[in-house]
Amino acid sequence: MAISFSGNTKAEICRYIPAKHCCALAECFGILLFCNTFRTDCIRIITESREFTGILPKLFKKAFGVDFDQTPSEDTQGKMNFQITAPEKIHRIMDAYGFDARDTLSLHINLPIVEEDCCKAAFLKGAFLAGGSVTDPVKGYHIELTTTHGSVARECNSLIQEALGFQPKLATRGGNCVLYIKQSDLISDCLTYLGAPVAAMGIMEAKLEKELNNKVNRRCNCDDANTSKVVEAAQEQISAIRALKERGVLSNLPVKLQQAAIARENNPEVSLSELAAMMEPPISKPAMNHRLQKLVQMAQEEKL
Repeated sequence: MAISFSGNTKAEICRYIPAKHCCALAECFGILLFCNTFRTDCIRIITESREFTGILPKLFKKAFGVDFDQTPSEDTQGKMNFQITAPEKIHRIMDAYGFDARDTLSLHINLPIVEEDCCKAAFLKGAFLAGGSVTDPVKGYHIELTTTHGSVARECNSLIQEALGFQPKLATRGGNCVLYIKQSDLISDCLTYLGAPVAAMGIMEAKLEKELNNKVNRRCNCDDANTSKVVEAAQEQISAIRALKERGVLSNLPVKLQQAAIARENNPEVSLSELAAMMEPPISKPAMNHRLQKLVQMAQEEKL
């Protein structure tokens, strides 16, 4: 099965595991706050990214020294489930973030965990791996992070503003809080920051291709419109010339107008510039246009 643009982006981000313990702790924090379940009785992370499943156990081992109680088998297709239910493991994880598992837990971003710049990036990387997606730029520009915790979404919004200099939009969808960005250049900056420069380049390449296609389409439409105008004008001029012929007027006109009439009638498809070059001596395009318009005007007056 083909991997989506979002899947390839996550695979790119998963190429490196944080070298520092603080960054591993921050990345796991992002994963936990944006994963499926983070409660005092259960931690559950569900993903379709095989690259993410490859680094997830290593991250938790590095950050907390714990293993998952449930992991997917290697031949699992589709969604893969990681789970921790052992109370002592959950307490250790909660303690690492300053939460007390014995009290009613109101999840939020513990700022000391993301104080350093490297830890901010690690946290947002984890948030994207667990609760993020990005649309194929061929279809549109959209990146989002989804969490069930309203306070986490608002605090993450401020964190992105601090780290990247812009704020995503915040919305609710099906009881979840969604942070999203729709500007291609901001999405590209975000992906670069998360450690996915190839995906970021894909966004910009798609944008340039769309702009080029739009420019070509506009040019073609403009050329078609201009061609139609030229054809319509030429047909009007030829009709006028034939009308003047039928009434015996053309042969009595000045030589310059007769030359213009003959040139247009014999060359109905050519432009004014080309007709102007056929005159003896050659004349300017405005002068040629003036002669042909004069013929049209005279034909209209003959009808009156």
